[in-house]
Amino acid sequence: MTIRFAVLGAGRIGQVHARAISSVPGAELVAIAESFEKAADAAREAFGCEIRDLDTIAGSDDIDAVVICTPTDTHADLIEKFVKAGKKVFCEKPVDLDVDRVKAALATVEAENGTLMVGFNRRFDPDFMALKAALDSGKVGEVEMISITSRDPGAPPAAYIKVSGGIFRDMTIHDFDVARWLLGEEVETVYAAASVLTDPEIGTLGDYDSATVVLRTKSGKQCTISNSRRATYGYDQRIEVLGSKGLVQARNMHEANIETANEGGYTSPPLLNFFMTRYTAAYANEIAAFCAAIREGTATPTTGEDGLKALELAEAALRSAQTGTVVTL
Repeated sequence: MTIRFAVLGAGRIGQVHARAISSVPGAELVAIAESFEKAADAAREAFGCEIRDLDTIAGSDDIDAVVICTPTDTHADLIEKFVKAGKKVFCEKPVDLDVDRVKAALATVEAENGTLMVGFNRRFDPDFMALKAALDSGKVGEVEMISITSRDPGAPPAAYIKVSGGIFRDMTIHDFDVARWLLGEEVETVYAAASVLTDPEIGTLGDYDSATVVLRTKSGKQCTISNSRRATYGYDQRIEVLGSKGLVQARNMHEANIETANEGGYTSPPLLNFFMTRYTAAYANEIAAFCAAIREGTATPTTGEDGLKALELAEAALRSAQTGTVVTL
């Protein structure tokens, strides 16, 4: 059974998902919705698909599922629109910047008996999946402490920051989801410290560019998250989990997995540049998992509830950073 897709939005993340769909056996990209003519023409040429408007896609019998890659403030409305149209829905994070609006959208999905998967691609990265498998196998015993490092090579444009919802809702939200996935139990308290260290303009926009978050579960498990909008050495993505019997790590990915040694010391090729290259396999695995859930009629591996929980952690982190206090969920 081939799952026929439409991608809503032909921006950067829309193009990432269009490529992922095109690379997955049993998935077909039929159409893209894009209101900007230049971007629409580029998408048509790159992917060989049709350009259709949202209403046409909602009524198209040759489309089974949609991938929402439009601006965040449109996500909840589009989820409701396409669930009501009988389409399976994949939505990039976050569902919305407001917790109550997310809950309303999830209620609509439930009322329509719809399918919704939220795009937390890092759960589908081969190295992170291998790390999770090692935890589940008991190789390092019970999880006690987790360290997640996620640093971008550079900040997004000011226009994006203005509508992103801030670093915790836009960037750290991925790490909150990974933390919940690896901890195996819900977070009870959140403490966050945040600063503007890389670009004063980010501060004038009301956001932070550098953040540290400490999560603690009821049983005492801890997770520390380190975020920065400036890592001059590349896209820094690492996880370390300390267990009662040992340690498991997922290291950075380089352009080539080699190391050179000479009189000048040890050197390695640069890190992969950004999420488009670092997580290419993860995006494909994510779409494949969505297709499998549709075919088998099972729950999606990342749900609307996962999106809600991650947003609640982001809200708690923002309150903590603003007040300097520990926030209890």
